[in-house]
Amino acid sequence: MMMMIGEEVGKMIAVGLIWGATNAFMRRGALLWDQFNKSKPPPPRSHHKHHLIIGSIKSWLNIMLFWQYSLPFIVNLSASLTFFALLSDTPISLAVPVTNGTTFAATAVVGMLLGEETRVGPALIGTAFIVLGVYLCVT
Repeated sequence: MMMMIGEEVGKMIAVGLIWGATNAFMRRGALLWDQFNKSKPPPPRSHHKHHLIIGSIKSWLNIMLFWQYSLPFIVNLSASLTFFALLSDTPISLAVPVTNGTTFAATAVVGMLLGEETRVGPALIGTAFIVLGVYLCVT
């Protein structure tokens, strides 16, 4: 039983790392998408409900075709599938804090590596506390 939990914790940490990294890459992709859209002239405004719905669907399809956003999004969703599979074998009281804690830490670290403006000291201290918390959960 202990060996199985150890293997599952490794998978939970992997899911958290993937979620965290893809969160940072999706944020970067969304910022690039916004820059791309600002360079185009705005579409004509309509107040008809069907135009608003069609416009929303077009916007969603366009961002999904923007690889800088959609690729990390698809990888993130794949990790979500893995997480749900993990929940079938592990207690939720362990899975949620381990994956979410790892996600927060990985998002901060990958964001810094991507050059996001971050208060490095507090981010590293927070990440250290998260790592400590995850360690306490699994021991």
